[in-house]
Amino acid sequence: MGSRFVEGLADDESRGGGPSSSAIRDESGSTERNLRDGDEKGSRSHSRRSMFTNAASATDKEHRMTLLSGIRLYPKAIFWSMLISSLCAMEGYDVSLVGNFYAFPPFNQQFGELQPGPAGGYQVPARWQTGLSVGAQGGQIVGLIINGFLTERIGYRKVILVSLLWLTAVTALFFRAQNLGMLLAAEILAGVPWGVFQAIAISYAAEVCPVALRGYLTTWANSCWGWGQIIGIAVIRSQFGRTDDWAWRLPYALMWMWYPPLLLGVYLAPESPWWLVRVGKIDEARHSLSRLTSSGRDIEYDVDETVDMIRHTTELEREAHTGASYADCFRGTNLRRTLLVCGIWATQNFSGNTFSNYSTYFFEQAGLGGTAAYDFALGQYGINTVGVFGAWALMSAGIGRRTLFVYGLCGLCVTLMIIGFVGIARGRVEDRTVGLVTGSLMLLWATIYQITVGTIAFSLVAEMSTRRLQVKTIALGRASYNVAAIIVNVLTPYMINPTAWNWRNYAGFFWAGTCFLCIIFAYYCVPEPSGRSFAELDLLFERKVPARDFAKTEVDVFAEGEGKVRRGRELEG
Repeated sequence: MGSRFVEGLADDESRGGGPSSSAIRDESGSTERNLRDGDEKGSRSHSRRSMFTNAASATDKEHRMTLLSGIRLYPKAIFWSMLISSLCAMEGYDVSLVGNFYAFPPFNQQFGELQPGPAGGYQVPARWQTGLSVGAQGGQIVGLIINGFLTERIGYRKVILVSLLWLTAVTALFFRAQNLGMLLAAEILAGVPWGVFQAIAISYAAEVCPVALRGYLTTWANSCWGWGQIIGIAVIRSQFGRTDDWAWRLPYALMWMWYPPLLLGVYLAPESPWWLVRVGKIDEARHSLSRLTSSGRDIEYDVDETVDMIRHTTELEREAHTGASYADCFRGTNLRRTLLVCGIWATQNFSGNTFSNYSTYFFEQAGLGGTAAYDFALGQYGINTVGVFGAWALMSAGIGRRTLFVYGLCGLCVTLMIIGFVGIARGRVEDRTVGLVTGSLMLLWATIYQITVGTIAFSLVAEMSTRRLQVKTIALGRASYNVAAIIVNVLTPYMINPTAWNWRNYAGFFWAGTCFLCIIFAYYCVPEPSGRSFAELDLLFERKVPARDFAKTEVDVFAEGEGKVRRGRELEG
């Protein structure tokens, strides 16, 4: 073999001393491979440049999109988002049942204990009232955490369908309950899917609509919660005059009316295009976007550009944050964003929300008993429902979400202070007058709350987190809401009850103090997300821009993002 190699060299030399034919072939093959590698690298580079160009174009179009043009282009997204958000109505329905059943004689006769004294009557013990409320909230915390794990793995639709089937079965436990223990078990088990719905409805709304519609569709969930309460208290009121078990069983049986249309609707709904991109299903994301839009109404709309905008944001987030676990919610700039979401949710309770729900109690003190107290409660739930339209009107007038949140808290704080001062008049004027004024002020508080803090919080929490961690961050934030709710639900009855602390109106001073702390938090920590794309919000947080400067800070996400992503890819290679 060695002699043939030497002979080959001699033959080559006799033909002019050039390289051997095999060497020429090796060099030629190497050149071809280098050319192919160069073509592939050039193709990838061109593909990245194309993605950035498309993403920049789609982002610019979203910035120029008005509310009306967004409605014309995304009518299907509006429908599907509102359908998914209506899941929150089921929780509102149950909350209104539990809270108002305690003043419902047939329910008290079945589950209450006979009270001593001449008045007598049946009442559900306070420890069980607390247990039922806390049990539902505990179940919701479990559901929120589970949702964070499952949604990013199997998608929004599948998680919702499983949760609805679970709730369909649990409703039978409500309907067949024989004692308070069975009711508590039902509340805990039902709390799990309710927790899922709380996080998933907001996340879905944020991911299927453009910037121009984001503030409106994410806040719709709050209105759904309100009309669920209206239906619940209306059903109870319709049962007045009945004394049999069906008086309280029928409201629980009507929970089954929610499930068939929701199961069908969710089954037919398109999956979130953002989730599809995150899991690498680009073609399915493109198809989902085509189902969410009416592209024929806008000749400038390009589904490929929108997909590339989603891909671009996803690339930025993957470069900045490698993980997508619960632990990653507390790392780097994600810690600030997670604490923001938790604080915004908790603010809803610490600004006096539970205290305001006692308006019925003060109206009863004023002598408005029987169905009259329920009529006023129905009016308050009506405020909860229509308040979102007031918030929409203010947003469409150009008022930012941070502004509404901060000034709304100021209005709540002043109202609570006035409620406290009204208590000073007790003893100087008749109790009926004090009760009417206090109850009316609580309705005023509810109005301010629903057009600002109560509604705007749903939009803010959907915009504060990264897309990859959105479901987990909202889950943690809503869990903080439930923890805060447990605290205030334990404290408030002691403040109001004449047999306990007996603060009555003076509780307004306490909640005004906690509300003032919420104002400080909101002023220094809550940024203005209006008009910003998710990629722009990511970079603003990465820059550690102070909350008060978000609205006036300029950021070119593509000039910075393209270089960052390209460097990251080169380092990976």
